[in-house]
Amino acid sequence: MSGVNKHFGDLHVLKDIDLTVHPGEVVVLIGPSGSGKSTLCRTINRLETIDEGEISIDGTPLPAEGKALAKLRSDVGMVFQAFNLFAHKSVLSNVMLGPMKVRGKSKKEAQDLAMALLEKVGVANQAHKLPAQLSGGQQQRVAIARALAMRPKVMLFDEPTSALDPEMINEVLDTMVALAKEGMTMIVVTHEMGFARKAAHRVIFLSDGQVVEESTPEEFFTNPQSDRAKDFLGKILNH
Repeated sequence: MSGVNKHFGDLHVLKDIDLTVHPGEVVVLIGPSGSGKSTLCRTINRLETIDEGEISIDGTPLPAEGKALAKLRSDVGMVFQAFNLFAHKSVLSNVMLGPMKVRGKSKKEAQDLAMALLEKVGVANQAHKLPAQLSGGQQQRVAIARALAMRPKVMLFDEPTSALDPEMINEVLDTMVALAKEGMTMIVVTHEMGFARKAAHRVIFLSDGQVVEESTPEEFFTNPQSDRAKDFLGKILNH
């Protein structure tokens, strides 16, 4: 991302964002509510358009629309707060759909891949149920499997645990930590500081639409440089 700016009406939500994420890197975006984290995440696969600047993925500038955008989106996996699973399809069908429709896999290939991924995220035994029959944590892990089924180059996570009950948060974070260890390129918007400490290579702290600080988790949590980051951490870590 270079020189990225985004407005919602009079509100300037992203201000001159420059960000490079390398293959295999896990970057966690943190900051107060309304700081622009989710918007930044959503511009990367053009769920939000930008007003100025450029975003490229693997050297390809983000296309504006049409087939090129659809192709690029298939290389960028996205996991949201809401699980966005197809309610009337089984868990297995949810994960098979993308590889068959977009990647042109046969039903057998898609099914084998889907089962392997459901196994990987720990919900293979739920494959034939409908999403509503699963807990929130299980549904979110299915959503992760579904994104992985496209073999994406990068995975975006937009507050993937914020809609979950506390006891389900760790099962989703554990899945994400495992992915990070395997070398998946990940951009994660989260309030879970434990995950940032454990899995991130780099923490980006945003405030009022700007990148205020950028450092290793160790550095950021033990020695934040800016007053805004100190203030933010003071509020969060003292709860």
